[in-house]
Amino acid sequence: MAAFLGFLGDLPGLRLAEAGEFTRRAFENGRIDLTEAEGLGDLIAAETEAQRRQALRLAGGAFRERAEDWRRRLIDLRAHIEADLDFSDEDDVPDDLSHEVGVGIANLRKEMERELSAGQRGERVRDGLEVVVLGPPNAGKSSLVNALAEREVAIVTDIPGTTRDLLEVRLDLGGYAVLLVDTAGLREGGDVIEAEGIRRGRARATAADLILWLDENGNAPPQDVLALGVPVMRLRTKADLAGISEGVKAVSVRDRTSVDRLLDLLTREVASRLGGESPLVSRARQRDCLSRAVAALRNAEGKALPAEVVADNLRQAGDALGRLTGRIDIEEVLGSIFSTFCIGK
Repeated sequence: MAAFLGFLGDLPGLRLAEAGEFTRRAFENGRIDLTEAEGLGDLIAAETEAQRRQALRLAGGAFRERAEDWRRRLIDLRAHIEADLDFSDEDDVPDDLSHEVGVGIANLRKEMERELSAGQRGERVRDGLEVVVLGPPNAGKSSLVNALAEREVAIVTDIPGTTRDLLEVRLDLGGYAVLLVDTAGLREGGDVIEAEGIRRGRARATAADLILWLDENGNAPPQDVLALGVPVMRLRTKADLAGISEGVKAVSVRDRTSVDRLLDLLTREVASRLGGESPLVSRARQRDCLSRAVAALRNAEGKALPAEVVADNLRQAGDALGRLTGRIDIEEVLGSIFSTFCIGK
């Protein structure tokens, strides 16, 4: 393959395509919009079925169609406002458009807010639900991570404090991406390196979607873990060595059946959070553009606002949608988007 590409590269007028070059040409020639290009990039990078479905919906133009509908309705609302401003003395212009425009603005805002709310789920589908494993030293955290991943991810010993840093492994649970994070055992003392590992584990748990709390005696997590406000699933480890603790799920890495039960439980938990129709919003850039549009519409909803102020806020909302689809003011983001594509895509 290298020899063949080298031969082609020596021919006059031929060169290797840059990353994302053909997709960028399609965008610049108006064949696709920016959300469809992002969907294609997500499709190339998809690792799970849920990611594939979501990316395919985006690449197929679902977001573009919704954004175009919003943009057309914004244009109609602006036309009503500006007609009231410029031609209020004409007979064919209704005397009072404020109520009709106000209802239209409110409906648009609510629709966009629904998409924003669902977008948190969309970003989790794309990036993966993050599950952080916490517990005291020698609770079996690394052993369980290895068992769930079905490979040797973490070093396992009987020495407390073996795990010093964060270890990440990606899982595909029922078609959904999950990022499993192994952490240092929580305890007081230890050397400087272990203390830093514990600090990093606590910090990572703060932003997690779910905490797996492991304890071989079934003890509850400490108050500072509960105070994080992150849902906690308690697991009593080494279940082959003692009886089952009431109200606490038990697992043993020596019993594959119990590990499979835990995988089923996690799969149901992930599906309950990420299941349903794929959301349209799946990237921080998309969320930011839509948030700006919603903020502008909120600013346009005041009853006592002059028509000129309402019209300007509607213009700002339209500009935000233009940046979402790539119609305006997006040159600075193009390089970062298309640089993530495979060569020639």
